[in-house]
Amino acid sequence: ADRVAVMKDGKIVETGPTKHVLGAPKDAYTRMLIAAVPSLTPRRIPSAATKPIVLATDTLSKTYHTKSFFGRRRTVAAVQKVTIKIRQGETLGVVGESGAGKSTVARCVARLIEPTNGQIYMHNENLAKLSISQFRPWRKRIQIVFQDPYRSLNPRRTIGDAIAEGPKNFGATSKKAYERTSELLDLVGIDPTAADRYPHQFSGGQRQRVCIARALAMEPELLVADEPVSALDVSVQAQVLNLLTDIQARFNLAILFITHDLRVAAQISDHIAVMYQGEIVEQGPASHVFANPTHDYTKRLFNAAPGRSWDFSNSL
Repeated sequence: ADRVAVMKDGKIVETGPTKHVLGAPKDAYTRMLIAAVPSLTPRRIPSAATKPIVLATDTLSKTYHTKSFFGRRRTVAAVQKVTIKIRQGETLGVVGESGAGKSTVARCVARLIEPTNGQIYMHNENLAKLSISQFRPWRKRIQIVFQDPYRSLNPRRTIGDAIAEGPKNFGATSKKAYERTSELLDLVGIDPTAADRYPHQFSGGQRQRVCIARALAMEPELLVADEPVSALDVSVQAQVLNLLTDIQARFNLAILFITHDLRVAAQISDHIAVMYQGEIVEQGPASHVFANPTHDYTKRLFNAAPGRSWDFSNSL
């Protein structure tokens, strides 16, 4: 844009040339929005590799077989030989363009879809080889938060019922499940008295908080976050990212964080894996990958990041 107009509550609160508004904002709301834009400089420094590995994959692959309109068979390698590991209390961010295979990796790890080849290890157990019934005790240890919180919640069920459902299915009494529900709602910043409300009565950011509470109700060791903030505006994004960071520190969670937004990845990730056409082309500590990318695709991806030349955090 050559010029920018900032709106709040239906009114333009600030307008002017882009470099002036972004570089020297005058309105408090404009400054708040700019302050919420994540930096491309990673803020987390990975700890020494002494923490236990919560989950690891070895040459994980997923292939789809389809037919064209004329009946010709087509093979699509969505994920090819992906090898990753995630340690307790750390976040692995998986980045790449749309169609790179990021979400397919997430769904394979959570066993929402079956991998074609490869291994998925958790506590020395190969989850990829387990039947559905054998995997059931492990399912509570791996919970997933999806991109669209509205579609993730049953519109006919209260948020309290949605959060309590998982623990009840795994043997918790109704009393304990709902007591835990109240605790988790408070933890994620939702008034526990709102437990009897329905998803449509909340904002997008609040619904995503509910989805996070629902995942935490199962007391997981690994949280798979598949584009959890991409549908939220920038100020709410920052709040949810801070919430995930606080929750991770509190419960010592491992997080597999899927995103196409490099700024978000830089702020939440200890390590980064870059995917391109189903393969991981580069991975390492976030500070190293962002500061000195080595693969050509990683360099192109970083160079294409919107507003790469802007240091929003220093414009205030």
